[in-house]
Amino acid sequence: MDLKKAFEINKATWNQKTAIHFESEFYDKDAFAKAKNSLNSYELNALGDVKDKKLLHLQCHFGQDSLSWAHKGAVVTGVDISDEAIKLARKLSVDLGIPAQFVCCNVLETSNYIKEKFDIIFTSYGTIGWLPDLKPWAQMISKRLKSGGVFYIVDFHPIAWMYDYNVTPAVMKYHYAREEAIYDEFEGTYANDTSKMVSKEYGWNHSLSEVVQSLIDAGLSINLMAEHDDSPYDVFPNMKLRDDGLYYLEDGLYPMLFEVRAVKA
Repeated sequence: MDLKKAFEINKATWNQKTAIHFESEFYDKDAFAKAKNSLNSYELNALGDVKDKKLLHLQCHFGQDSLSWAHKGAVVTGVDISDEAIKLARKLSVDLGIPAQFVCCNVLETSNYIKEKFDIIFTSYGTIGWLPDLKPWAQMISKRLKSGGVFYIVDFHPIAWMYDYNVTPAVMKYHYAREEAIYDEFEGTYANDTSKMVSKEYGWNHSLSEVVQSLIDAGLSINLMAEHDDSPYDVFPNMKLRDDGLYYLEDGLYPMLFEVRAVKA
């Protein structure tokens, strides 16, 4: 398929999403401006103290998590394919008085725009599904990490992407490790399902073995891999909030999240 066209369509959709997401309850801009934190317990526990560490945030959207890490003392660079999102991230950095650098590029081309190396590379919640192949992604991560540097991902479990959510109830439709792109077109976004914008998206499914093996092949050593039944976000059908403040599937038949942490020798 024409990957350039797919990326252009995805970029256009994310450019449309940016303003809608910024005004949504999901991202709660007023609460973020007060707390200056949008991070969840998984990433906070996995990465610990980030003070004075150079951190690269991949696929940062409009920068709430990037600025959260910067507020905790990290020296942060965020990258995203959407120029509208990067424009807003830069504005938020100035408005909130939290220094951070933001670069607009396809994440797979990060090394064409950024030459420095980082102590930490971070990505989270709905990122790798926008990438057709994780091998160049992992190679880029390895290239941008310092020796002893840490890469960490927490994302939705690949089982969740086997379903077609455009029908009710959702039906299992796609292979766990499907190689072909999945094209989706629907009204609204995960952050505002009442929006009238039409999301046009190309996505790719990636198995856990593909995630792990791509990092190993790129020279990283895995020191954490876990799967979790809960999610901090209510973005799939039939999820219920529990007393711990996290969301769970009603039937609980498969995990909602996975996390992987790896170190470069």
